[in-house]
Amino acid sequence: MKLVLIIGAGAVGKMTVGQELMKITDLRLFHNHMMIEPVIDVFGYFKGDTISKLRDVIFDDFVKSDIAGMIFTFMWAFDMKSDWKYLDNLVKRFDEIYCVELIASQEIRLERNKTENRLKNKASKRDIEASNKRVLNEDTHRLVSNEGEIPFKNYLRINNENLEASEVARMIKEKFGL
Repeated sequence: MKLVLIIGAGAVGKMTVGQELMKITDLRLFHNHMMIEPVIDVFGYFKGDTISKLRDVIFDDFVKSDIAGMIFTFMWAFDMKSDWKYLDNLVKRFDEIYCVELIASQEIRLERNKTENRLKNKASKRDIEASNKRVLNEDTHRLVSNEGEIPFKNYLRINNENLEASEVARMIKEKFGL
Protein backbone atom coordinates (compact mmCIF):
# COMPACT_ATOMS: atom_id res chain seq x y z
CA MET A 1 0.00 0.00 0.00
CA LYS A 2 1.23 3.47 -0.92
CA LEU A 3 1.61 6.52 1.29
CA VAL A 4 2.17 9.93 -0.27
CA LEU A 5 3.29 12.18 2.55
CA ILE A 6 2.91 15.87 1.72
CA ILE A 7 4.85 18.03 4.15
CA GLY A 8 5.48 21.74 4.52
CA ALA A 9 4.86 24.81 6.62
CA GLY A 10 1.41 26.20 7.35
CA ALA A 11 -0.61 27.44 4.36
CA VAL A 12 1.96 26.16 1.85
CA GLY A 13 -0.78 24.25 0.02
CA LYS A 14 -0.53 20.69 1.35
CA MET A 15 -4.26 20.01 1.51
CA THR A 16 -5.04 21.72 -1.79
CA VAL A 17 -2.32 19.78 -3.62
CA GLY A 18 -3.57 16.61 -1.91
CA GLN A 19 -7.10 17.30 -3.14
CA GLU A 20 -5.82 17.71 -6.69
CA LEU A 21 -3.64 14.59 -6.47
CA MET A 22 -6.61 12.56 -5.27
CA LYS A 23 -8.56 13.66 -8.38
CA ILE A 24 -5.94 12.21 -10.76
CA THR A 25 -4.94 9.03 -8.89
CA ASP A 26 -6.65 6.19 -7.09
CA LEU A 27 -5.32 7.44 -3.76
CA ARG A 28 -7.47 8.82 -0.94
CA LEU A 29 -6.73 12.05 0.94
CA PHE A 30 -6.41 12.21 4.70
CA HIS A 31 -5.40 15.78 5.43
CA ASN A 32 -4.14 16.66 8.87
CA HIS A 33 -7.09 18.86 9.80
CA MET A 34 -9.60 16.05 9.31
CA MET A 35 -8.68 15.03 12.88
CA ILE A 36 -7.56 18.38 14.25
CA GLU A 37 -10.85 20.21 13.69
CA PRO A 38 -13.18 17.72 15.45
CA VAL A 39 -10.85 17.56 18.46
CA ILE A 40 -10.74 21.35 18.71
CA ASP A 41 -14.55 21.40 18.43
CA VAL A 42 -14.95 18.94 21.29
CA PHE A 43 -12.21 20.13 23.65
CA GLY A 44 -11.99 23.78 22.67
CA TYR A 45 -8.24 23.54 22.05
CA PHE A 46 -5.58 21.56 20.17
CA LYS A 47 -5.09 18.25 22.01
CA GLY A 48 -2.23 16.47 20.26
CA ASP A 49 -2.46 13.11 22.01
CA THR A 50 -6.14 12.70 21.13
CA ILE A 51 -5.51 13.76 17.53
CA SER A 52 -2.73 11.15 17.24
CA LYS A 53 -4.96 8.40 18.66
CA LEU A 54 -7.74 9.22 16.19
CA ARG A 55 -5.30 9.29 13.29
CA ASP A 56 -3.96 5.89 14.33
CA VAL A 57 -7.45 4.39 14.13
CA ILE A 58 -7.79 5.70 10.58
CA PHE A 59 -4.33 4.50 9.53
CA ASP A 60 -4.79 1.05 11.07
CA ASP A 61 -8.13 0.50 9.37
CA PHE A 62 -6.99 2.03 6.09
CA VAL A 63 -4.05 -0.34 5.63
CA LYS A 64 -6.49 -3.24 6.01
CA SER A 65 -8.60 -1.92 3.14
CA ASP A 66 -8.23 -2.69 -0.56
CA ILE A 67 -7.62 0.96 -1.44
CA ALA A 68 -4.38 1.55 -3.35
CA GLY A 69 -3.02 4.15 -1.00
CA MET A 70 -3.31 7.34 0.99
CA ILE A 71 -2.21 10.95 0.69
CA PHE A 72 -1.45 12.35 4.15
CA THR A 73 -0.57 15.95 4.90
CA PHE A 74 1.62 16.87 7.84
CA MET A 75 3.46 19.91 9.14
CA TRP A 76 6.76 18.25 10.13
CA ALA A 77 8.82 20.09 12.72
CA PHE A 78 12.27 18.76 11.86
CA ASP A 79 13.70 19.94 15.17
CA MET A 80 11.22 17.90 17.21
CA LYS A 81 12.17 14.30 18.00
CA SER A 82 8.49 13.52 18.61
CA ASP A 83 7.63 14.34 14.97
CA TRP A 84 10.43 12.06 13.72
CA LYS A 85 9.17 9.27 15.97
CA TYR A 86 5.57 9.83 14.89
CA LEU A 87 6.45 9.62 11.19
CA ASP A 88 8.70 6.61 11.74
CA ASN A 89 5.75 4.76 13.31
CA LEU A 90 3.40 5.92 10.56
CA VAL A 91 5.47 4.86 7.57
CA LYS A 92 6.02 1.34 8.97
CA ARG A 93 2.37 0.65 8.16
CA PHE A 94 2.82 1.23 4.41
CA ASP A 95 4.72 -0.64 1.69
CA GLU A 96 5.68 2.31 -0.50
CA ILE A 97 6.49 5.79 0.82
CA TYR A 98 6.59 8.92 -1.34
CA CYS A 99 7.47 12.19 0.35
CA VAL A 100 6.71 15.57 -1.19
CA GLU A 101 7.94 18.73 0.51
CA LEU A 102 6.24 21.94 -0.54
CA ILE A 103 7.95 25.24 0.06
CA ALA A 104 6.79 28.82 -0.44
CA SER A 105 7.65 32.20 1.04
CA GLN A 106 5.91 33.48 4.12
CA GLU A 107 4.34 36.23 1.99
CA ILE A 108 2.68 33.69 -0.32
CA ARG A 109 1.61 31.52 2.62
CA LEU A 110 -0.06 34.51 4.29
CA GLU A 111 -2.04 35.07 1.08
CA ARG A 112 -3.03 31.40 0.94
CA ASN A 113 -3.95 31.45 4.62
CA LYS A 114 -7.24 33.16 3.77
CA THR A 115 -8.33 31.23 0.67
CA GLU A 116 -11.89 29.95 0.47
CA ASN A 117 -10.84 26.28 0.26
CA ARG A 118 -8.63 26.55 3.35
CA LEU A 119 -11.28 28.30 5.42
CA LYS A 120 -13.99 25.87 4.29
CA ASN A 121 -11.97 22.82 5.38
CA LYS A 122 -10.21 24.22 8.45
CA ALA A 123 -12.54 25.97 10.84
CA SER A 124 -9.69 26.75 13.23
CA LYS A 125 -8.15 28.99 10.55
CA ARG A 126 -11.22 31.21 10.13
CA ASP A 127 -9.93 33.70 12.67
CA ILE A 128 -7.55 35.13 10.07
CA GLU A 129 -5.69 37.37 12.49
CA ALA A 130 -4.91 34.49 14.87
CA SER A 131 -4.09 32.18 11.97
CA ASN A 132 -1.74 34.75 10.43
CA LYS A 133 0.03 35.05 13.78
CA ARG A 134 0.63 31.29 13.77
CA VAL A 135 2.14 31.51 10.27
CA LEU A 136 4.29 34.47 11.32
CA ASN A 137 5.48 32.66 14.47
CA GLU A 138 6.37 29.34 12.81
CA ASP A 139 10.06 30.12 13.22
CA THR A 140 9.87 28.52 16.67
CA HIS A 141 10.28 25.21 14.78
CA ARG A 142 12.18 24.28 11.63
CA LEU A 143 9.55 23.37 9.04
CA VAL A 144 11.81 23.09 5.99
CA SER A 145 14.21 20.17 5.66
CA ASN A 146 17.94 20.47 5.34
CA GLU A 147 19.57 18.97 2.26
CA GLY A 148 19.80 15.19 2.60
CA GLU A 149 17.71 15.10 5.77
CA ILE A 150 14.59 13.41 4.38
CA PRO A 151 15.07 9.66 4.93
CA PHE A 152 12.85 8.43 2.10
CA LYS A 153 14.31 7.32 -1.22
CA ASN A 154 11.22 8.64 -3.03
CA TYR A 155 11.44 12.34 -2.23
CA LEU A 156 10.51 15.45 -4.17
CA ARG A 157 10.85 19.09 -3.08
CA ILE A 158 8.70 21.59 -4.94
CA ASN A 159 8.67 25.35 -4.60
CA ASN A 160 4.99 25.84 -5.39
CA GLU A 161 4.87 29.62 -5.02
CA ASN A 162 3.99 30.21 -8.66
CA LEU A 163 2.34 26.89 -9.48
CA GLU A 164 -1.30 25.89 -9.47
CA ALA A 165 -2.14 22.98 -7.17
CA SER A 166 -3.27 20.91 -10.15
CA GLU A 167 0.14 21.40 -11.81
CA VAL A 168 1.95 20.35 -8.62
CA ALA A 169 -0.28 17.26 -8.37
CA ARG A 170 0.53 16.36 -11.96
CA MET A 171 4.26 16.73 -11.24
CA ILE A 172 3.94 14.39 -8.24
CA LYS A 173 1.96 11.82 -10.19
CA GLU A 174 4.47 11.81 -13.04
CA LYS A 175 7.58 11.76 -10.83
CA PHE A 176 6.40 8.77 -8.80
CA GLY A 177 4.32 6.97 -11.44
CA LEU A 178 1.16 7.21 -9.41
